[in-house]
Amino acid sequence: MCCSVGFARSLGLALLPLALCCIVANLLLLFPMGETTYIEQDHLSRYIWYFGGLGGGGLLMLIPAVVFITLGKCSCCWNESLMMCGSVFAAVIGLVGSGYCFIISGLALLQGPYCFTSLGWRYPFSELGGSYLLEPESWSKCHQPVHIVEWNITLLCVLLGLAVLEFVICLLQLGNGLVNAICRPCCYKQQYSLNA
Repeated sequence: MCCSVGFARSLGLALLPLALCCIVANLLLLFPMGETTYIEQDHLSRYIWYFGGLGGGGLLMLIPAVVFITLGKCSCCWNESLMMCGSVFAAVIGLVGSGYCFIISGLALLQGPYCFTSLGWRYPFSELGGSYLLEPESWSKCHQPVHIVEWNITLLCVLLGLAVLEFVICLLQLGNGLVNAICRPCCYKQQYSLNA
């Protein structure tokens, strides 16, 4: 059990910086090029307001991170199987959060930025199904905010990558927790029956 708790703690410690990076990336999406005028005038992409990085990959991911890190700290209130069941539940919460972050970031990337074009404020790339990502020459359609396409692509790709890492970490702990919650009591029963 000691090894699985140590493994869970290391996974929790790995989740903390990932969650903080998701929060920072999502906050940067709210302020293109560091300017506040676009958020004040509501000239941001629709999916940015769904807070995939802030909520899903960030704050929601802090729950499994804290649970994994604190496993085994309170031996008086949890037996080993219940402790691992709690970590399984936290891992499921983490899977949901990272999945939400991945889906919202992917949808935002496919839709493209909301920007000022020669036709006014609109989504100039929404009908292209993400093909604009491979056509940098078309990015000049967006006049304001300056370099918004590059800004969004960079931060949304960072969020996608972080969400995948968080998903893998939570999946590892899900497997670790299930194996220890289910197999550990069986192993102890066999050990006791052999000693009797």
